[in-house]
Amino acid sequence: MFKEHEPVVLTSDVSGDEGEQLRSGDVGTVIHVHASGDAYVVEFMAFNGDTVAIATVLPSQARPVTSRDLTHTRRVETAV
Repeated sequence: MFKEHEPVVLTSDVSGDEGEQLRSGDVGTVIHVHASGDAYVVEFMAFNGDTVAIATVLPSQARPVTSRDLTHTRRVETAV
């Protein structure tokens, strides 16, 4: 469904691999597609490029970005 380097939008709240709390609507970039295609590793970054979280995401927990999506911000602590 998704390809590496493709932006995706979370459709449900997800915990990052280090316990970070990601929310539905957060946007990340696919950095790895599991061979079976049943999960993706997604990186979530702040606007300055700092990594906020890396999470394993199921296909049912994300959707593609569309031309109707609007960027929005919320303050979080960065992981790195």
